[in-house]
Amino acid sequence: MLIKRRPDIASSEITARGLYLSRRAFIAGGAALTLGPSRATAAAETPPAEPLAAKPSPTFRVDDPPTKFESATTYNNFYEFGVDKADPSIYGARLRPRPWTVRVEGLCARPKTYDLDELLRLVPLEERVYRLRCVEGWSMVIPWIGFPLASLIKRVEPTGKARFVEFTTLYDPAQFPGQKKNLISFSSLEWPYAEGLRLDEALHPLTLLTFGMYGHVLPHQNGAPVRVVVPWKYGFKSAKSIVRIRFVTERPRTTWEKAAPNEYGFYSNVNPTVDHPRWSQATERRIGDFRRRPTLMFNGYADQVASLYAGMDLRKDF
Repeated sequence: MLIKRRPDIASSEITARGLYLSRRAFIAGGAALTLGPSRATAAAETPPAEPLAAKPSPTFRVDDPPTKFESATTYNNFYEFGVDKADPSIYGARLRPRPWTVRVEGLCARPKTYDLDELLRLVPLEERVYRLRCVEGWSMVIPWIGFPLASLIKRVEPTGKARFVEFTTLYDPAQFPGQKKNLISFSSLEWPYAEGLRLDEALHPLTLLTFGMYGHVLPHQNGAPVRVVVPWKYGFKSAKSIVRIRFVTERPRTTWEKAAPNEYGFYSNVNPTVDHPRWSQATERRIGDFRRRPTLMFNGYADQVASLYAGMDLRKDF
């Protein structure tokens, strides 16, 4: 059964950075009474993110002020770590982002397994400031670091039969406690996590293969060490901790589509006129802001991406 969670938090509830860091000692000690030693140890050992240099993009930047780093790294949906928004930051220390490889395969002429360092050298990295919209009604603005996914796709040369791209997240319950059948798991989900895009969506210049944020490598709780960011779609479409990219002919069935097809469609474009069965999508609340604001069609990227869906019924193909 799907669980409804509170979709947003007030700015008054967002912990300041200094207080957040100082609370780690409390989490590691006193919280162990209720959470157990494994959870406390995970919180205490979360490693600091390493710097990641990138040239700011003058083109792909929204004018909205970025969300505070503390909010973007402590209020997350990453069900591999657990169902609560704080679980990814608490359990993230379990993830081992190195060594890491990504297998690119399927209907392509040059399949290859890429080491993370090879990917990082493939194309000069750039920083892009994108809006992020969650299906639950909250949003953020994040400076991501990466390069266009198209740069990788063109290197492996998809064949004429390739129409979709499937992304697969790491499956390892030892690193992702949410993949276990226990109290913090989301048992209705099928692991490993799978997402997909149409090939033209994956090739779009906005679609970013992402390795960092806020000038540093991706924190574990935000999809380390490599994820995809598709800013005109709801956040769950941006697959995290990717280990496989596969080109296929048939549309892949994604994890949330399998779990609740009436709630999570394949396209999942941000659309204020198509409500989630349990949430209106007409407005949103930016994390750190009390007021609600109108949701923008395609999350504000309509000028760039609306042509991808010309002639489609976006209420049917949601």
